[in-house]
Amino acid sequence: MNPYPSPDGDPWQQQHQQPDPSAWNPADGYGAIEPYGAPTGGYAPVPAGPAPGSANEPVLSTIGDIAITQNTVITPSGRFPIRGTVWTVTDMTRTERTTPVWAIIVAILVFWWTCLLGLLFLLVKEEKTSGHVQVTVQGHGHYHAASIPSSHRGLSAQINQQVNYARSLAA
Repeated sequence: MNPYPSPDGDPWQQQHQQPDPSAWNPADGYGAIEPYGAPTGGYAPVPAGPAPGSANEPVLSTIGDIAITQNTVITPSGRFPIRGTVWTVTDMTRTERTTPVWAIIVAILVFWWTCLLGLLFLLVKEEKTSGHVQVTVQGHGHYHAASIPSSHRGLSAQINQQVNYARSLAA
């Protein structure tokens, strides 16, 4: 491989080499590569650009991996009209209030010098939110569920607002 760009602009110019006739050739019929045509059960990306028959609509909102335009719902499994879709939200988050480890250690260390004053460090609390919010959309023969991990308490309310907006577009 030549580290210098070629005059035609190809930065990865290969030195001219004759192909090895004994090398395996997939186009010779044995082990030929089949074109990607029929669905294979894997992820088929959404084609770039507007959907057939729709205007070039901007994405108004995204909920996880679900995108919403004025007239269309876009999921990894395909596009379908937003009119008549049913949206559900399931909040599976939990918030725990615990005393952090550093406060317990400081309370033990300070207790020996200030008696009961060090126990005030045990009143320090910390909130941890864990879990996820599940959003499902179904309609027109399609069903998709998105699971959004929750990192703070207000995320559930934010997702509910986005789903209510999608419901207003679906009505």
